[in-house]
Amino acid sequence: MRLFKISTYLFALSFIALSCGKSADTVETGEAAEVAQGSGSTLALDTNASTVNWRGYKPAGQHYGIIPIVSGDLKVEGNAVTAGNFTFDITKLEIHDLEAGSENHGKLWGHLQSDDFFDAANHPQAMFEITAVEPFAAGSIEDKSEFETDNTPKSASEIAPDSPTHWISGNLTMRGTTKNIKFPASVSVSNGAVTAKAGFNIDRTAWGLSYGDEANAVDKAKDQFIYNTVSVDFEIKAN
Repeated sequence: MRLFKISTYLFALSFIALSCGKSADTVETGEAAEVAQGSGSTLALDTNASTVNWRGYKPAGQHYGIIPIVSGDLKVEGNAVTAGNFTFDITKLEIHDLEAGSENHGKLWGHLQSDDFFDAANHPQAMFEITAVEPFAAGSIEDKSEFETDNTPKSASEIAPDSPTHWISGNLTMRGTTKNIKFPASVSVSNGAVTAKAGFNIDRTAWGLSYGDEANAVDKAKDQFIYNTVSVDFEIKAN
């Protein structure tokens, strides 16, 4: 289809559905669209074999980890994915660059769960619902310019898999806000199973995760901001 003090700053993301190729620094984002009903067989997501990774950036460092997919399914007709949805558990978000149980880990995890970011108490889950699947065609989204530091966010060309096969569009809901995103994807349907890989960037502020918004930085030379760009990559399997 077309995610500080080390204890206080964060980087959030969004996740999503199915797969990517060489794209741009941020995916195309718009208003919510009608969810695809799809046709064909329904395949259940293998949550044990599916992973969604996030990486956030600030001039002085990076944080990264995963957000678990807890449920989902895809509709497949022949070799085509026609619909699908995925649910993510924000309360089980993991941070992998800090030692679990450490003070910094606990502060960062709590900050992510707070109203500054995901507001998990009121919005414990996030969801991605496919709205359209189209054959991939040549072309790409324009790259986004980023403020240069030692930890400038990776571009999509660095994190995207090769040989995209489709454009995937879908509604991503986080923190009570739904936006439609579109990105190129690499998807394989074979012997009653689907595998897909993705790597792309989103702008966290589109979903209200605005703490440390770099747009509000008075003097970026002081490095007192968090990049709005969050990198997301994932591999999913459904049987």
